Amino acid sequence: MEGKGCSIVWLRRDLRVEDNPALAAGVRAGAVICVFIWAPEEEGHYYPGRVSRWWLKNSLVQLDASLRNLGTCLITKRSTNSVSSLLEVVKSTGASQLLFNHLYDPLSLVRDHRAKEVLTRHGITVRSFNSDLLYEPWEVVDERDQPFTTFTSFWERCLSMPFDPEAPLLPPKRIISGDLSKCPSDTLVFEDESERGSNALLARAWSPGWSNADKALTSFINGPLIEYSMNRRKADSATTSFLSPHLHFGEVSVRKVFHLVRIKQVSWANEGNTAGDESCNLFLKSIGLREYSRYMSFNHPYSHERPLLGHLKFFPWVVDEGYFKAWRQGRTGYPLVDAGMRELWATGWLHDRIRVVVASFFVKVLQLPWRWGMKYFWDTLLDADLESDALGWQYITGTLPDGREFDRIDNPQFEGYKFDPYGEYVRRWLPELARLPTEWIHHPWNAPETVLQAAGVELGSNYPLPIVEIDAAKVRLEEALTTMWEQETAYRAAVANGTDEGLGDSAETDPIDFPQDLQMDIDREPMRNNTPSVPNRRHEDQMVPSITSTLFRVDDYENFFRGSAAFSGGCESRGSKKCGC
Repeated sequence: MEGKGCSIVWLRRDLRVEDNPALAAGVRAGAVICVFIWAPEEEGHYYPGRVSRWWLKNSLVQLDASLRNLGTCLITKRSTNSVSSLLEVVKSTGASQLLFNHLYDPLSLVRDHRAKEVLTRHGITVRSFNSDLLYEPWEVVDERDQPFTTFTSFWERCLSMPFDPEAPLLPPKRIISGDLSKCPSDTLVFEDESERGSNALLARAWSPGWSNADKALTSFINGPLIEYSMNRRKADSATTSFLSPHLHFGEVSVRKVFHLVRIKQVSWANEGNTAGDESCNLFLKSIGLREYSRYMSFNHPYSHERPLLGHLKFFPWVVDEGYFKAWRQGRTGYPLVDAGMRELWATGWLHDRIRVVVASFFVKVLQLPWRWGMKYFWDTLLDADLESDALGWQYITGTLPDGREFDRIDNPQFEGYKFDPYGEYVRRWLPELARLPTEWIHHPWNAPETVLQAAGVELGSNYPLPIVEIDAAKVRLEEALTTMWEQETAYRAAVANGTDEGLGDSAETDPIDFPQDLQMDIDREPMRNNTPSVPNRRHEDQMVPSITSTLFRVDDYENFFRGSAAFSGGCESRGSKKCGC
């Protein structure tokens, strides 16, 4: 079939044929050409890490196979400029429209806005859709049409919206392919020789791809979900869904997850299964947190770089690469922290409770810059996700209105007995402590010398002493907070008196540079294996979310969280505000 008038479906983090609104719109319109553009240099500091590149490579292979079964294939392009490559594809194929699904991180928002502008100038119709969220960010607002500032209020609004999330779309039965003769694929290289050995081990534990995501979702709903409320805190058990990498790459839609869990919840509620009902509520809350991460990123596009509460710009972070190296290598002297960091490096995965433990230790005990930790997570996690990681690290750091108190230090010893009561997780990842009795497994520095000798543990030799004493960390944190408040007070006084010159403004100050060396010198094998009530609601074009009206200065965040900053943005969809693009 001739390419004239066909649709280009630009795939990014929506690597599935099921419930893919952009693909479905293309199929309805006629001939389709599916394109994936690999332009990692556009991501700046956030060039994808080794394990996430491995996942992407395998996910694309499965997507291409699925598309071929339906009558077309996936065209891959290597580029340093996605918009220019899209324009080249459009010209070579004679396509008349570009279709894609929304993303909400700041880089994607800018790129998508530019793609719409450039292609529209060339006479190409551009349409975009919600594929990644239950509700678009501009749809979830308070009674004053303002975005919510706490997760609880946001999620309560989502659950009480006047219209349900749209039901997931079935995959197309057949796809009519556009003319691909003048649009050959580029060979994409996602790994180098030094990475292949480690990557080969990942396949023992993980199965990327949209059909595997569907299997993982089904297995979770019919298995661990019913006891999720009781077992979700266990660090060394397969009690979570393991869906986050699939969700990040869009191999399964959040709408499908939501609807299937709600169906199961209704069934359990009708049976009087209160434990199952509570498990569904808690799991859906975790889906809500993912939604909230996109919501925050859309409304505050610098949340991956700067604290959302202005006073944290004065916090005196400890810029110590020695501390950073000990943390990432699992050599802090705190077994639960070290076990978590060893698992992360070996498998690209961490239980969410362990993520909180290691991140809290990073910012509260070591007082290292939180962006360093977020960047390391980005480089090493299979499910590395800029929006979710930014939300998580800002929450731990206390820079969100409903974040943890910044003066709260969680003792890793006590956290160890809470999440790993029998020491099985620590023994698995710290073999040097494997023979230590459970009584001492989370605080070996207190163990009698005879116990240490019998277990073969030599503190300071084969296992380190604590890098920082908790009591000393508490004192240091109190001193740092005092310094922070003093500097903020002085800054505000200087602003009030008009003498703030030279004090600096974090809105114009670059964040602390990332360390040059982010590598480790160890490598280990992975071990696990309704009727709408809002008028004019449409399935098609939601245009492109604009961030031009959401580029707040950091100082503006303080006013925003007091409820006084105005919000405008989004686009015209379901009767919501009109897009600025």
